[in-house]
Amino acid sequence: MKKLFFTLIMFGCLATASAQFSRPITIGAGAGVSYGLTDLKNTKTNFAWYGEGDYLLSPFISFGLQAQKGELSGDNGENSYNNSYYAGNVNAKLRLGQFMDLPENYSYYTLGASNLQRILSNIYIGAGAGLMKNRIKTDFTGTYMENILNREGEIAKDRSGIHFVVPLNIGLDIPFGRTLYGPKWAINVNYQHGLTFNDNVDGVILGKNDQYGVMTVGVKYAFFNRN
Repeated sequence: MKKLFFTLIMFGCLATASAQFSRPITIGAGAGVSYGLTDLKNTKTNFAWYGEGDYLLSPFISFGLQAQKGELSGDNGENSYNNSYYAGNVNAKLRLGQFMDLPENYSYYTLGASNLQRILSNIYIGAGAGLMKNRIKTDFTGTYMENILNREGEIAKDRSGIHFVVPLNIGLDIPFGRTLYGPKWAINVNYQHGLTFNDNVDGVILGKNDQYGVMTVGVKYAFFNRN
């Protein structure tokens, strides 16, 4: 009975937030920098870009797909790696506006809210699941490889493997342009932290899974959003 009550409450909240909302599909693209958090500590920042599509279940809850291309690298002067990777994921995002005291009719909100309120309501967190394909090149000295072996590690033989990743997102959509059914355009600022389930992002395996980060700025456009 409690589960049924909770479900009805959730649907009621979505229905309230979605009044006069056209549930648009958005597409976006952007670029930024990527960096590795790996066994070789001297990391570098590199260029990364992405493309994505999202379906807005409510003005503040979305589900989407993202494709990403970037590089992860490190260099301590004697040893270096470069991973020119591809990644893709499915994800969900929850925006702060879902918990704000907004008018029941979404049109009243989108037409009357201040710019600050519109920006604050579009701060979000998100998570997903996806795959990452490595393309690793390394230049390690014999001394470094011997040190890895002495620490019960190994130099990876597989330089182009595919493995599972969990992307964690925190970011902000800055909407511009007002219609009865929500903004058509937005500037997106996002940080994505990639949790890998593999210790082979840098070509070194030491028993602790590697991670990486991607900071980007992009643009979004909403389709099927009536004027």
